[in-house]
Amino acid sequence: MKLRCKVVLLTGGSSGIGAAAASLLASKGIKVYAASRSGKAPENENIVPIVMDVNDQDAVKAQVDNIYRTEGRLDAIICNAGNGIAGAVEDTTIEEARYQFETNFYGALRVIDAALPYFRKQRNGRIITVTSVAGFIPIPYQASYSSAKAALLMLTKALSLEVKQFGIQCCSILPGDTKTGFTSARKYVAAAESGAYAESMRRSTAKMEQDEQNGMPASRIAKDIWRQLQARKMRMTVTPRLDYKAIELFSRFLPESWVMAIVGKLYS
Repeated sequence: MKLRCKVVLLTGGSSGIGAAAASLLASKGIKVYAASRSGKAPENENIVPIVMDVNDQDAVKAQVDNIYRTEGRLDAIICNAGNGIAGAVEDTTIEEARYQFETNFYGALRVIDAALPYFRKQRNGRIITVTSVAGFIPIPYQASYSSAKAALLMLTKALSLEVKQFGIQCCSILPGDTKTGFTSARKYVAAAESGAYAESMRRSTAKMEQDEQNGMPASRIAKDIWRQLQARKMRMTVTPRLDYKAIELFSRFLPESWVMAIVGKLYS
């Protein structure tokens, strides 16, 4: 099979969806530069682990420049690095909200900005952002996370219109609940346990974490990333699994008051 993408930069490659995607793509013959702060990645001859913090603009540019200099090409970037912070909006400080956006939104933007000059030079390139169904369904006590993912989703869509003239394609993958280490790594705002919302926040996040641990495997998301890299024309958005596709459809066509009532009931 002829590969449409041969050299890929993947962020958040040390665990979860990133590690699963790196392993799958490498098994298909793609050379994957798997970036993370730790520099850890699955072992495979086609995987090159690199130390890169997406919040360090100079480091991001240096690594992208090095990949292109070494390979003479860069076919795709997969912006997967992310983190989560939970807490009521009223309990969340501006600094804590910025922390959420820094990696999930600005981290992806830094990688995109570093890769675009090379994609324009090649007159081709693929940009995949890993967002979330939380980007179109507001999750209580996850407002900063939902907001960051919604922002990244809109960025990806707007970007696709700008870069189409250069042969560059964009796609957002929107996972639902997925069983990864993301759950245990989630942080809480400093006032989460002492504020007026503490009890309802605990109930809501407990339900959410239960759903995550019973969610789809990371390999399911990896397969969708692989399919889009191989497609002649990438889809604008991909929502894995039929039930989450149904949720997306209902959120568009049901009255907004109904959607909010259902979400509130789920996480009450």
